[in-house]
Amino acid sequence: MCLILKQIPMRKLNLLLAILLISFSVFSQNIVQWRGENRDGIYNETGLLQEWPANGPELLWHYDELGDGHSSAAVTSDKIFTCGTKDGNGFVVALNHNGETLWKTEYGKEWVESWDGVRTTPLINGDKLYQMSAYGVIHCLNRNTGELIWQVDVLNEYGGINIKWGMTENLVIHNDKVYCTVGGPEHNVIALNKDNGKLIWSSKGNSEISAYCSPTVIKHNNKYILVTQTANSILGIDADTGTLLWRQEWTNQYSVHANTPLYHNGQIYIVSGYGKGGIMLKLSEDGKSVTELWRNADINHKSGGFVLVDGKLYGAVDRGNEWHCIDWNTGKTMYSANIFKSGNIIYADGRLYCYSESGEIALLDPQENNFKSVGKFDVPYGEKHHWAHLVIHDKKLYVRHGSSLMVYSIAN
Repeated sequence: MCLILKQIPMRKLNLLLAILLISFSVFSQNIVQWRGENRDGIYNETGLLQEWPANGPELLWHYDELGDGHSSAAVTSDKIFTCGTKDGNGFVVALNHNGETLWKTEYGKEWVESWDGVRTTPLINGDKLYQMSAYGVIHCLNRNTGELIWQVDVLNEYGGINIKWGMTENLVIHNDKVYCTVGGPEHNVIALNKDNGKLIWSSKGNSEISAYCSPTVIKHNNKYILVTQTANSILGIDADTGTLLWRQEWTNQYSVHANTPLYHNGQIYIVSGYGKGGIMLKLSEDGKSVTELWRNADINHKSGGFVLVDGKLYGAVDRGNEWHCIDWNTGKTMYSANIFKSGNIIYADGRLYCYSESGEIALLDPQENNFKSVGKFDVPYGEKHHWAHLVIHDKKLYVRHGSSLMVYSIAN
């Protein structure tokens, strides 16, 4: 290798090294997705404000042309992607970091029934963008131009059944596969080729309808497992082959399980709303079975997620003002507080970021025995429901509310 490098002129060698560095950077940041790098609400940034001014952090800009919807932002080094709905038509839009439109692609009809608007957040993988409409049509676009590469109507193609409030699944990718919970009796969960949309495998699962869950792919003792939920089940499926490995019975009043499962140290934590709460499962060494460890109903928000920080779980109730801290190992509630109306939660640089359904955003210091509030402000733009999840990228906080996307500086 050294001999080969010596034979390359310095100018060409510098060019080669630059290409390798760029390639490594692109590869290491290959996937941008729902709730952060690992779909767990943790954003690995430092140098952030540890408390906010009285009126909140500085608002850099806002974009107000998104129409209806609850899609969060998917942010890369050069672009911001999100989805919207106008006059019943869904679209994906790409903005630069000044909030200027780079491209906008309409993809067809979107949800105009109960709780109207687009549901899902774009998934970025390399030069491709993936998104699914509430009617179960998956679109793959060129992330640089917005050009359609392929699309598949998975409900019609694979006998799926749409659910009461439409498909809300934020897609997940592993290697060459993009996964979707179709919810059909034969094709229950499927894996499509991410480059052309062709079927790679199909699993019957438990032949139940889907349950609004955005799944995750975990690595457990060198085995990759897709963990998702259907109406009455938590499913563990071999991510490579589609083989059903295990099923845990799990249901609630409306068969709604919209939170993404969390894996840590051989265990899986699941939360469902409508009073159900959380369950902790322990995987067997080979990943082919699970054992229930504990249940706790305190964190039970239907869609706001939760975070794991230093052995403690943080999240909110489904309806009310209580936010809780639960010990990961024992399942015991460590402390609770009436902060403001429940909502979604993420974490970065020692602080919890909580976005209530009433439109307040709070910065919390999770201390040993309580939550310490170190900042709060009201979301100034947008309309309708505060359901989109917060996003942090490059020391900026991205807030979606209806037609508006707001970007705040949170650099210390």
